[in-house]
Amino acid sequence: MLSSRPYLLRAMHEWIVDSGLTPHIIAKADHPDLLVPDSAVQEGKVVLNISPTAVRDLLIDDEFVSFVARFAGVSRAVTVPTAAVEAVYARENGRGMMFSDEDDAQSDGADAKAEEQDQSRGQSERDKRSGPHLRVVK
Repeated sequence: MLSSRPYLLRAMHEWIVDSGLTPHIIAKADHPDLLVPDSAVQEGKVVLNISPTAVRDLLIDDEFVSFVARFAGVSRAVTVPTAAVEAVYARENGRGMMFSDEDDAQSDGADAKAEEQDQSRGQSERDKRSGPHLRVVK
């Protein structure tokens, strides 16, 4: 299955903005694809205000959260991989959602394991489409 993180991130962002509050995200600073100013990194984390008044061109897609924001008066492009996002919350009351690495790892691992099992059984694509296959496991 696809990761639920980008879908939940978009939904939580919309809910927070519609509630008249200020959405922030927390991301892991050690992700290799993270592109933020060094001044935004504190204690291995990045906290970013992603409200419509703080950013331009916000895009939350399946792979990245990207936008343009001002840091110390200078406009900078920011790219945060959705896999690096640990939480989204409203600054005013702290309500939001934390994301677990285990959720994405379990779905990725289950998909890889299922694919590996299918290949080891030698099923053709036609066999897979014909319907579910059951077998007795003792």
